[in-house]
Amino acid sequence: MVARKAQCKFYLSAATLLLAISLPSAAQMPEIMPLSQIKPGMKGEARTIFAGDKVETMQLVVLGIMPSLVGPKHDIILVEMKGENVEFTGVAGGMSGSPVYIDGKLAGALSLRFGVFAKRPLAGVTPIEDVLRAGQPEAPVQRAGVPAVEQTDYSPGHRFSVSQEVIERAGLGSGAFLTAIETPLVFSGFNPEALAPFSSDFSQLGMVAAHGGTTDPQPEDANIQPGDMVGMVLMQGDLSLSAGCTVTMIVKGQVYVCGHPLLGYGDVELPMTRGHVLTTLSSSMSSVKIMNSGGTIGRFTQDRRTAVVGQLGEAPPLIPIELVFATRGGERKFKFGVIAHSKLTPLLVAISVFNGLTGTAEYGEGTTFQLKGGIEIKGHPRVSLENMFAPTDGGLPDGLFVAIAVQSIFARIFNNPYEAAKVERVVLRVEGIPEWRAASIQSAWSEKSEVRPGEQIHVKVLLRPYRGAPFIHEIPVTIPAQAARGTQRILVSDANTLNRLRNFLAANTGRLAGLGQLITLINRERRNDQLYVTLLPPNPTLVVEDKELPNAPLSQINVLDQQRKGGGSILLRESVVGEWSSVLNQVITGQQSILITVK
Repeated sequence: MVARKAQCKFYLSAATLLLAISLPSAAQMPEIMPLSQIKPGMKGEARTIFAGDKVETMQLVVLGIMPSLVGPKHDIILVEMKGENVEFTGVAGGMSGSPVYIDGKLAGALSLRFGVFAKRPLAGVTPIEDVLRAGQPEAPVQRAGVPAVEQTDYSPGHRFSVSQEVIERAGLGSGAFLTAIETPLVFSGFNPEALAPFSSDFSQLGMVAAHGGTTDPQPEDANIQPGDMVGMVLMQGDLSLSAGCTVTMIVKGQVYVCGHPLLGYGDVELPMTRGHVLTTLSSSMSSVKIMNSGGTIGRFTQDRRTAVVGQLGEAPPLIPIELVFATRGGERKFKFGVIAHSKLTPLLVAISVFNGLTGTAEYGEGTTFQLKGGIEIKGHPRVSLENMFAPTDGGLPDGLFVAIAVQSIFARIFNNPYEAAKVERVVLRVEGIPEWRAASIQSAWSEKSEVRPGEQIHVKVLLRPYRGAPFIHEIPVTIPAQAARGTQRILVSDANTLNRLRNFLAANTGRLAGLGQLITLINRERRNDQLYVTLLPPNPTLVVEDKELPNAPLSQINVLDQQRKGGGSILLRESVVGEWSSVLNQVITGQQSILITVK
């Protein structure tokens, strides 16, 4: 029943979307007050929500104009807020975008506040002309497939220095600075402990984690006005993450919020939801709004230096993800969607995996995890994910290694230099085994040092399991009939050794022809719950894209290498003439080499 209700929440927004589309166009362009007409001493007001859905008015006084404070020709209006609520909370996270009016004309949007422990509610206002420019950005010159990124640093740690003249006029102490108003990141379905390892990632993006949740869509969700809260969805469904900002203005269905960037990524596709403020948490260090994310009402398409801009109506599609976590106590399933973005999607999937693992009642340190699943990409083969992860004696949670491994695969797919990957579906299954399944390779040997082509030998490997008695595992190896005469190396190793030796080298140097070949390499990578034996004669191998040309003569190597552009081939000192493996159902680490002579 709970799963059904969560699923309904995820899909019920369709009704809200239809309503949003049918609504008449929001207000026409309001009368604005240009920056050139704003003078110190002017009085005005700002609108925001402190609790509930009621927009309240805060009085303000203009203290001055700070030219080019946050970038060339990017001025900021310095104001002091007045009123019981704002004097109690100060300028709180989530107030970004609150519209500022002077003489009844729209002058700008709240965007900056003074550093922590400020005793007076002083704020920086982005002029309305700059806010409007975010809705019509100039096309940036950039490399294909690389998102445009604004250059102004709005991270919480970045300080915008205030001139001595402004400090004296405002009665501030020396060393005063302005910083961007934090954007609350509302999470639902997550354990706070699961977000902790990733908190630095979000803080670098200018977000601060805040408790909240989701509410069922309501018919009036799309009926927003300046001063209301909206959510910018990163993840939606059984697990949800959304950032919150205040609406500055709405012009013919186009919505301007924040007054500063959310992430500064330029062109984006983020669902827009109605935000409902529960309360504003007052703190002498940093106050923040606590909000719920309501029905989906549109999409955000621009994330620029001076505003985030979107459109009421239809929301963009999300990547559907299904996560299954299996333990001896049963299974837990999560269905949700995440935004498609090269920088954010890998991080969001990693957080989801880690949250699911640590949220099970049976989770405990000392657990071995088995990962299975795949990523379906339009026009390409399915990316297969299958590996095992053993516990460690380090200080990091065991489940974090699974999350990081999944994040790495997604990052390789989304950040490939060939084409934008259109992910259609993701299915992941993680099984928890309450045992420490790991063994290291201690030594290896063969009963023969001289062999003939076609002859079978037995490679014996001494393995030591974690806190267990050593044991010997034997792998039969048949020397290939085409094996060259002379000394050759038998490499006994784990999967990571072989992956580093071959696939990673080609994939990480941009030597492939396209995304399809990258997927082929990923699917070819060895699994770390197996023991591998590889026969390596000292003959060079030419690796061209995802193909290997073993025993290539030097004349061919020179010709092929010269025909490749941009160093598109690599030369390995050894060739692989045979590979054998054995599944041991535990994570294998280490490597050993044996020298044999082929007669």
